[in-house]
Amino acid sequence: MSAAGERVTHLAVGEPDLAPEPHVVEAARAAWARGEVRYAPNGGLPALREHLARVTTAQRGTEVTPDQIWVTIGGTQALYLAFTLVLGRRDKVLVPDPGYTTFTMAPAALGARPVPYPLRPERGFAPSLADIAPLLTRRTRAIVVNSPSNPLGTVLSRGRLQQIVDIASASDLWIISDEVYSGLVHDGEHVSIASLPGAEGRVLSVHSVSKTYALTGARVGCLVTPPGWSDVLNAVQEAMVSCVAPPDQHAALAALTGPQEGVARARAHYAENLRLATGLLAERGFEWLPPKGGFYVWVDVRERVAASGLGSVAAWARELLVQRRVSVAPGSAFGASGEGWARLCVAASPEAITTGIDALATF
Repeated sequence: MSAAGERVTHLAVGEPDLAPEPHVVEAARAAWARGEVRYAPNGGLPALREHLARVTTAQRGTEVTPDQIWVTIGGTQALYLAFTLVLGRRDKVLVPDPGYTTFTMAPAALGARPVPYPLRPERGFAPSLADIAPLLTRRTRAIVVNSPSNPLGTVLSRGRLQQIVDIASASDLWIISDEVYSGLVHDGEHVSIASLPGAEGRVLSVHSVSKTYALTGARVGCLVTPPGWSDVLNAVQEAMVSCVAPPDQHAALAALTGPQEGVARARAHYAENLRLATGLLAERGFEWLPPKGGFYVWVDVRERVAASGLGSVAAWARELLVQRRVSVAPGSAFGASGEGWARLCVAASPEAITTGIDALATF
């Protein structure tokens, strides 16, 4: 529709609406100009790995060395790398439902079985041991944790994360922790699950510069592993991607080590947009999950889907696009527990947010 010149209000795709900071763009340009277009080390540029190790050490309160840092093509490759390292064919991994689609897609591509653990509205979409424990079998190898959450915007408390560590320790599970939105927390604190008692040696953490620094297309993330995995990671990274493009890594290094005022502005921008969106939803009679991190609002549209007679939130969202030219992500795209809910991305202008929510209210 957009390509045909139609005006569409985009609230579906999780893409920052801000531009990268000029010094970040210049770092990538300068790397190209210097001719840094050859292979880089499998694990990433040494300066980038060293900085990420210092940052991760500060977050966890225990030393993380550069050889535990593996620079990847975005958080997506970091996730795939983590699943590759800990899952075999027919192994099971527990994934949040609703949850980011790659949590399900990547294990399936490896011949493993993703097993959803439900996040229920009556529990504020927080994980519950009562729902997780019955899913454990002798083939269960890992559990995925995502805080702040895409699509929910939830930020898990220290106590809730400790419960997950405890059950992982008792069942000898790996923990794959997606912390891509950790720089965009609006309410509460981000706790790295690897910093908690009992998590030592069993956590693979995924990070990215994509959302915090508006660098989704630069494709730079990292996987943080337990100590002693270098020989394995060198081989797997070489076979999978060889390395991340040096100019992209220089952009990431500039973003992480340069002035951080842009991050503060981005956080304030998304927080203000979330306030606008939730205020409009309240005025129009919607229920939603209070967003604590990221730039999404998880909206209850169950009554509207039922009244439409369309049978599913996916069909309802499609008709909203066709009839009102407003795109939102149907909750069912993130798992069966998302049926009847919609994810709104508020990385958009106030006008787009208002237009989109007005369309939801009158559709």
